[in-house]
Amino acid sequence: MANLTTPVSPTASATSSPATSSSSATSSSGGKTVINDAVIAKIAGIAAGDVSGVFALGGGAARALGAIRDVINAKDLTQGISVEVGETQVAVDVSIVAEYPAPLQTVADNVRSAVISAIETLVGMEVTEVNVTVNDVHIPSDDTNIDPETRVQ
Repeated sequence: MANLTTPVSPTASATSSPATSSSSATSSSGGKTVINDAVIAKIAGIAAGDVSGVFALGGGAARALGAIRDVINAKDLTQGISVEVGETQVAVDVSIVAEYPAPLQTVADNVRSAVISAIETLVGMEVTEVNVTVNDVHIPSDDTNIDPETRVQ
């Protein structure tokens, strides 16, 4: 897993470690900050999940596993999120389930904007692309509002 390292001060210079695909920077104070890929994925997941019209993140298998995690209070905020982190740039793939009847292109555009804003603001890296895949559309069940006895007489 690659790590992102950011400088502590604005006078820092960037170097790359050959052992991992991370970027590291040192500063005149001798310290550094390392941000793991999982943190960037979590930030993207939180941002995408907060968008209106997004019912859930991930595809079918990921959502099934996520339902099990929810039962034991171990929610995975990176579900449906894949990140590729370079020295100064990030590419993100997001998989969502949209709510019906939300316009899918609008939801995808809003997810893209939210993810870009969150990563650029919180991590400080340039986001080169955010690919959004709509795996499913969640349709609220009408059966929950109908009394079974009134349907058949």
